[in-house]
Amino acid sequence: MKFAALFGFGQSAASSRKLSDSMSSISRRSFLVGSGALFASPAVAVAQSAEVDVLIVGAGAAGIAAARRVAAANRSFRLYEASNRVGGRCVTDSKIFGVPFDLGAHWIHNPDSNPLRRLASGFDIYPAPAGQTVRVGPRKARDSELENFLAAQVRAHRAFTDTAKPKTEVAAAALPRDLAEWQATIEFMLGPFAVGKELKDVSAADLARTAERESYAFCRQGYGALLAKLAAGLPVQLETPVDAIVWGNKLAVHTPKGNIIPRAVIVTVSTNVLTSEKIEFFPRLPKRQLDAAAKLSLGSFDHIALDIPGNPLGLQRDDLVFEQVLGPRTAALLANVSGTSLHLVEVAGDFGRELSAQGQPAMIDFASEWLASLFESSVKKKIKRSYATRWNEEPWVLGAMSAASPNESDARRILMEPLDGRLWLAGEALHETQWGTVAGAWESGTRAAEAALRRIGALKEGDEKRPARRERGPRRRSGDD
Repeated sequence: MKFAALFGFGQSAASSRKLSDSMSSISRRSFLVGSGALFASPAVAVAQSAEVDVLIVGAGAAGIAAARRVAAANRSFRLYEASNRVGGRCVTDSKIFGVPFDLGAHWIHNPDSNPLRRLASGFDIYPAPAGQTVRVGPRKARDSELENFLAAQVRAHRAFTDTAKPKTEVAAAALPRDLAEWQATIEFMLGPFAVGKELKDVSAADLARTAERESYAFCRQGYGALLAKLAAGLPVQLETPVDAIVWGNKLAVHTPKGNIIPRAVIVTVSTNVLTSEKIEFFPRLPKRQLDAAAKLSLGSFDHIALDIPGNPLGLQRDDLVFEQVLGPRTAALLANVSGTSLHLVEVAGDFGRELSAQGQPAMIDFASEWLASLFESSVKKKIKRSYATRWNEEPWVLGAMSAASPNESDARRILMEPLDGRLWLAGEALHETQWGTVAGAWESGTRAAEAALRRIGALKEGDEKRPARRERGPRRRSGDD
């Protein structure tokens, strides 16, 4: 295969523009080997013109933010998305239940400073209720039990935030061990429910950094609907997976639909996709970056959505319910979502992963039995429709949110490092305090875009858009968006 002619090396600019059409028939392996050898050879003359200024891989929050920033700078870009929709892990469905249903991210963290909140014109953003409802078996917790539960929450919070650095890097070890009957409940709330992993698998320092997440809101139309609105007008190419990237002295990107030579590349895929090698890099990504991505693997978090009309559980709008539990087989309930009859049973962590692997029927059976154990058995007959997400099985996601392993919270900074000044990674995993959130992904995408724009000479130092100062408010939960 004559790659020199194919890439326009030593050819005229007109010949170079034929790149995409002529490369569409090349295999990914031939593309990688041939283009990599050419780019490494100093004797080969490379065409100076680029087809596009910035190529962005992934149309989730980070990719959408990056594209909007490049567009604002009046530079050309391509935005490729492997799936058939935008949003990544933040998407709203209105067909399953006839009301907005956030399949992924739902909680809007720090709405007063959240960059998406400031762009939410026309959307109803309202504060999440304070506090939680607690069940002890089939009854409400008594006042004395609630006092003990709240005291356990305060002690757990202090264990991670009262010192500059926790005494241990294993979050489970940093947590007080004398929380009595609320020990397992607090472990679930801070671990699986907050970050999708068991506390034994989470960095205490990383968890401590979530202390800034102190106020929450919901979007009545759906958080994913808001993100999709912000993507409206962007020339997203759906069902266009990038499966190979040549990087180094020069850049080239391969997709089943064609190929392109950009001046900069921003890759916004999840850490699990990055380590899965669904995208082949030539040369391979440095071990430093691959190890960092592995240390920021995604946890497991799924919604088991149940349509229960008539409010037979007697709960308020957006009521958040936990139970006093003795082991890992538990869940949380978000009831009457935005005032509808939609109820979300949230399963996460090791138990959630195991349950999800058994499929939707097993997940729905668990949710109905769990609700019956907390309220009354008749509730199972009142469920009209049901649906369960399975994010671990989504091929272009492979999980929920990132969470650093013990002693590995610095991995986020490593992933932020540019590669040869032409390739950047972005996403929620690359934000040190807002990791695991849509806002963190958005700010990471904006930051990567500004770095790429500076690299190609389209942005001067000091022209970056600075995020607003974070506001303080009542603490509710660590996060799932």
